[in-house]
Amino acid sequence: MNSFTYVESSEPHPEIPLVGGDVTEGVVRIGGTVRRPVGSNAPLVHSLLRHLEKVEFPGAPRFLGIDAQGREVLTFIPGEVAGRPRPAWIADEERLASVGRLVRDCDNAAAGFVIPEGVQPSRAFSEPPGMPPAPPYPAEVVGHMDYTPDNIVFRDGKAVALIDFDLAKPTTRVDEVANAMMYWAPLCDPIDADPLLREVDVARRCRILADAYGMSDVDRSRLVEVFTLRTRRAWFLMKQRAEERGGGWARMWAEGIGDEIKRREAWLDRHGTIIEAALTAA
Repeated sequence: MNSFTYVESSEPHPEIPLVGGDVTEGVVRIGGTVRRPVGSNAPLVHSLLRHLEKVEFPGAPRFLGIDAQGREVLTFIPGEVAGRPRPAWIADEERLASVGRLVRDCDNAAAGFVIPEGVQPSRAFSEPPGMPPAPPYPAEVVGHMDYTPDNIVFRDGKAVALIDFDLAKPTTRVDEVANAMMYWAPLCDPIDADPLLREVDVARRCRILADAYGMSDVDRSRLVEVFTLRTRRAWFLMKQRAEERGGGWARMWAEGIGDEIKRREAWLDRHGTIIEAALTAA
């Protein structure tokens, strides 16, 4: 038995299936724990979660080890998550602000994390031909980078915890906030937004997130540039993951995520100046 082997409780508990994200299947709850398949990014994720536990960040699950079936064992975080169909509160601006604060608090807690020697972020893919360059800004923090409504736990109307750290990687604070804005503003063509978010003031919601996070003036001025570049790259990355990983990635591609990304890029070209003006207004 090694230090990562999870010792089961003597009290038996049933396996209760939980709704996974877009690509993760086989997630279950057993008592006060969650069991998930071990992903390709697990060494980094486990190291980051241990760091967040060490600094007593309350907004992330604790990594408890690997069970006898080879699954990750994490603490279960009680609360509500915006599943599908989305709840009416998805548009609530107080909840939106709490998302920005939670992202900030997680980034601040992760700021002292040093990736252990020998642990590398998952880099299963080389960059496909023709993919545009990445934004020219160095990584500042190992961020969550997957702030979908499915991955944020709320209690008493406030965002209190993050789950599903599978996409964690070295990134910038601008990328972290832009990722949250993509799902919560939302930064997309309204045709692709949830019906409850199609009539909202997207620029205002971006400003609420930026203010709640406490974005610097420099980062606010970079956000549209960074998100536009990330969107252009996303089409190539999603296509490659669909072709090489299959599973949920292939399903999303077949359902039209590539077309959705192209619509988002066109929408940003039309509305980017409005978003930037809202973010940088005194």
